[in-house]
Amino acid sequence: MSMKHKNELLLHLKTYNLYYEGQNLQLRHREEEDEFIVEGLLNISWGLRRPIRLQMQDDNERIRPPPSSSSWHSGCNLGAQGTILKPLTMPNIPISEVDALPESDPTSSPTDSRGLKSLQEDTPQLMRTRSDVGVRRRGNVRTPSDQRRIRRHRFSINGHFYNHKTSVFTPAYGSITNVRINSTMTTPQVLKLLLNKFKIENSAEEFALYVVHTSGEKQKLKNTDYPLIARILQGPCEQVSKVFLMEKDQVEEVTYDVAQYIKFEMPVLKSFIQKLQEEEDREVKKLMRKYTVLRLMIRQRLEEIAETPATI
Repeated sequence: MSMKHKNELLLHLKTYNLYYEGQNLQLRHREEEDEFIVEGLLNISWGLRRPIRLQMQDDNERIRPPPSSSSWHSGCNLGAQGTILKPLTMPNIPISEVDALPESDPTSSPTDSRGLKSLQEDTPQLMRTRSDVGVRRRGNVRTPSDQRRIRRHRFSINGHFYNHKTSVFTPAYGSITNVRINSTMTTPQVLKLLLNKFKIENSAEEFALYVVHTSGEKQKLKNTDYPLIARILQGPCEQVSKVFLMEKDQVEEVTYDVAQYIKFEMPVLKSFIQKLQEEEDREVKKLMRKYTVLRLMIRQRLEEIAETPATI
């Protein structure tokens, strides 16, 4: 990074940290082997239209933390001393549609059953789906080992319990999560870290990060872009722009020129088109008059040459 770019980034970083003064979204910076590195939390809004799947886990398989490397050292699975922390349970994500609640545990008390019934009445139900995992029917009576295995695979999203081996859900559009990253991480690395944080089975190739402005402008971050730097340069205010996670094949980029007209009503847009058409017609007539005059001048000159006798 050149000194000019570094100074520009420091100026934006100062503004960014003043905006988030006293909050955990403030960013830190340091220099490591002559490389300027910024690190901290990046807010990412969910913008998915299709359900996402949770990773399948074998009953005896432990959930492993994301791989550690020099570019991932600020990942959320590392402790203050560089030690790997124990895997955490699934963080809460707001959802719009979810899958079916787990079957009640026959060993639970009547009080627990009433509490679960109340939860079912007050909240959307989770629909159990046919996923890639083979699900076979079980009898009403489960052995203690079965009950322990079910509890081991049971997670919660906003208080809704589901089995992470078979669940499919869609996070609520516009809801916000965050990941701890640094300025050396590219877009694909941030995507993989986010999917790993929520143990999502879908490939990172299915998604992309977009900077979405309130004007309607949508700018896709390239694989070579650095999302944290992009966020700093855009400014801290999320009322102006946000970073969204979206499906690649569901979103088209919207340029600034197009975004200016998105929020106008249809009659206003039609009046714009009419004005542009009138302006185009005037320009066409002006060009036609210009070339008509030129054509007459050329013909007149040719006639003069034809009437002049050839000189020896």
